[in-house]
Amino acid sequence: MALISFVVPAYRVQGYLRECLDSILGQPVAEIEVIGVDDCSPDGSGEILTEYAARDQRVRVLRLPANRGLGPARNAGLDQATGEYVWFVDGDDWLVSECLTEVAERLRETRPDVLVVDHMRVWWVGNATPSGMCDVFPDPPGSETFRLRDRPETIRLLHTVWNKVLRREFLLEHGLRFAPGWYEDVSFSYPVLLCAQRIGVLDRACVNYRQRRAGAITRTSGDRHFEVFAQWRRVFRFLDEVDPVGDDLRRLIFERMIWHYLTVLGNGERIPRDLRPAFFGRITADYARWVPAQGLPPPEGVEGLKYRLVAAGRWRTFSALRGAVRMRDVAVRRPARQVLRRAVPAIRRARDVGLRELYRAELLRPVDPQLAVYAAYWYRGYACNPAAIYEAARRLAPHVRGVWIVQRDRVDTLPAGVDYVVAGTLAGYRALAQARWLVNNVNFPNFVRKRPGTVHVQTHHGTPVKVMGLDQQFHPAGADMDFAGLLRRVDRWDYSITSNSFSTQMWERAYPAGYTTLEMGYPRNDRLVNATAGDVLRIRAELGLGVDEQVVLYVPTHREHLPGYRPPFDPDRFLAVLGPAGQLLMRSHYLYDRDRRRSRPSSRERLRDVSGYHRVEDLYLAADVLVTDYSSAMFDYAILDRPIVVYAPDWPAYRLTRGVYLDVVAEPPGAVATDFVGLLELFRSGAVRDRRADEARRRFRDRFCRLDDGHAAERVVQRVFLDGVARAG
Repeated sequence: MALISFVVPAYRVQGYLRECLDSILGQPVAEIEVIGVDDCSPDGSGEILTEYAARDQRVRVLRLPANRGLGPARNAGLDQATGEYVWFVDGDDWLVSECLTEVAERLRETRPDVLVVDHMRVWWVGNATPSGMCDVFPDPPGSETFRLRDRPETIRLLHTVWNKVLRREFLLEHGLRFAPGWYEDVSFSYPVLLCAQRIGVLDRACVNYRQRRAGAITRTSGDRHFEVFAQWRRVFRFLDEVDPVGDDLRRLIFERMIWHYLTVLGNGERIPRDLRPAFFGRITADYARWVPAQGLPPPEGVEGLKYRLVAAGRWRTFSALRGAVRMRDVAVRRPARQVLRRAVPAIRRARDVGLRELYRAELLRPVDPQLAVYAAYWYRGYACNPAAIYEAARRLAPHVRGVWIVQRDRVDTLPAGVDYVVAGTLAGYRALAQARWLVNNVNFPNFVRKRPGTVHVQTHHGTPVKVMGLDQQFHPAGADMDFAGLLRRVDRWDYSITSNSFSTQMWERAYPAGYTTLEMGYPRNDRLVNATAGDVLRIRAELGLGVDEQVVLYVPTHREHLPGYRPPFDPDRFLAVLGPAGQLLMRSHYLYDRDRRRSRPSSRERLRDVSGYHRVEDLYLAADVLVTDYSSAMFDYAILDRPIVVYAPDWPAYRLTRGVYLDVVAEPPGAVATDFVGLLELFRSGAVRDRRADEARRRFRDRFCRLDDGHAAERVVQRVFLDGVARAG
């Protein structure tokens, strides 16, 4: 029997579930099992659970036929648990590294009914705040166990279940189950504490309690928050049914109930404005129903005043008080913001003001209902997913007028017949202000506003190997980003286009916001699927490549934390191994300065620098083998089902400093080399094309390339440009 059964319900947590499962399975305690409960999740959560169960026998998957909610999903997992203890961990939270050793020791030492563990609130911007356990227990009880009546201050701990490790037989003996509905922890945790004969406290942070920017119920506005009243009624019915708990315990639980109600009401993202008076009225009713007979000495200060207003049912006064407190808080914060403004250099301020005024003037004009603005790679030219969508829209949605924004020195790279405006000009600002659709594979500048009736499409430009967005704040190479500015830009997105479920999962956690994901494949990859043998021969001829030559394309990624870094690579030695029929194409990352020409000649025979070639998809089609490190090129090239080699000479340092979502060494698309000698040996020995490499590529393609069928751009155009037209008509 396992010591601990982890029950992990999964519903719309695909962006976080891998981190949760890894944090459990990576603990240095073997006697565990994980029961992943797929609560009929509409995203990729069930797929992730299946993946983990296939590779770790400690993981079992329970699939519910319909969505039941968090409480019933936990009950279903509890019914399948076999461990001595059960730990309910939410799929978007994660355990602190190596915490389980101390948890297991305390469980074996004291055999509690309930072990309460500490936690940290971890916010989406990266900062973490302690739980407040030290305020509840200034003198931690250590290994002592107790009943609730002996340490009634325990009631002030957070009433969630994930901070409690529970003896399974204890739960079964008392019939303790979760109720349906939101705030289900309330009606479970307090009966658990009241029934327990042995409560232990471990004053070590074991759980990282994720504060999500989007997707959590605490950030969902609606009337379902009224379900909190039903959960607290269950608590007081339980109090009436069990042996008398004493006036002190009942008073403390009542105080906690009022505190919880006011917390829900005070969060402006939960209760819609028109429902707040009714919510307040329910608080007043519950106050009158369950206030202790001896009354309740209210807290001091403003909080005490709130309690008195609740007891008296004075909503208008309460609302006015809350507004006054918020104005005070704003006034306290304002001087700090003013100091920051003064720190901005005067020249930059003047420039920004001028740009803003020009753009604001253009915003006074009406939105052009037929204008779509396209951009790629910070206005570097015509490329990637936006280019593929533009071409499909010209065929399928001719009523849409497409205009590209490009830098002035990139105008000559545009294909003939493509309408454009130059970035930073009046025409450029006018296009940005008036377009109904804005399509980009990166973000538009900070000053761009999301106008009513406009549609912003974020196409991205690759399946992520390295961490992106908010996840960068946890790694040294990306921690200096303006994450607040990033979130403001992400909030403009209406659609996020992804090439596979893995990308969908990673973008959800890296860019938390209210956009709609279009998991449709990458439009730019349609060209790879639809290209003919004649297309390949034509492209190779344009590049001066013979039919019988072996062409290797080397595409290393950018190391932004190491300016000027180039992976160790000797083209002469590499070409010597390829032999006289070998050709080497080398392409730098787009963030490096590239020549404006299609390619640069080299003094070395059979070596070509194709960094400036306008369309990378053509290079993929021309190449027989791809060599890369951590570039998203591997996901695109895998569509062609040709050999891929991962050359990762700095893998340990890169994954530590830059951070990665995918272990390309353990789960590669082909053969792997971690030094240059090993890379040469792969080509010399033929391992690039052996059975193991082919099998790795097959698994990789099956995981990441299923949606790339040559029609992704058509699907995007139908959803973005044509569905809206049909609805409007």
